[in-house]
Amino acid sequence: MSISAETVRDLREKTGAGMMDCKKALTETNGDMEKAIDILRQKGLASAAKKSGRSASEGLVGSYIHMDKIGVMVEINCETDFVARTDDFRALVKDIAMHIAAANPQYVSREEVPANVIDREKEIYRAQVTGKPAPVVEKILEGKLDKYFADFCLLEQVFVKDPEGKKKIKDLVTEKIAKLGENVVVRRFVRFQLGEGLAKAESCGS
Repeated sequence: MSISAETVRDLREKTGAGMMDCKKALTETNGDMEKAIDILRQKGLASAAKKSGRSASEGLVGSYIHMDKIGVMVEINCETDFVARTDDFRALVKDIAMHIAAANPQYVSREEVPANVIDREKEIYRAQVTGKPAPVVEKILEGKLDKYFADFCLLEQVFVKDPEGKKKIKDLVTEKIAKLGENVVVRRFVRFQLGEGLAKAESCGS
């Protein structure tokens, strides 16, 4: 089957993959665009997994201010200054900063959650599931902890701009690794909310 150059370009625009990879994927799938996208995603994600262990010391510190009430700074690393300057990488940094402003995560990953916090959560959950066999209790605790991580860990949270409400921040990062060809790491962030932690002064009546 002959694959037109226009179809190859269309696939490249949708996936960011190289022209030759796009043509090969379309040839393998007899021109089926959706199946070709699946093949390229699988290859890209597999490649991304291999890159995840590589050192990433370049990148950007991005910021986002929401209505002068919430401010976010986030450091996201990549391997080279060249990639750090690309529109794709800058867009990722901006998207994640906006997500942090909206979702208010407490940690980057589940590995950052202190042991004492996890122990405290377990005790709370354990008190809620009395009278069940130990293996059942442990399974329930595991599920509740996963929910806690999904609520409070940035990489585990569902990306606020995902229309389907399924893609997590770690999936967003993995897709970008596959597209950019470099390891990408969300290193740290800080979020400020105006008046947070301050007691509001009581208004005096006349």
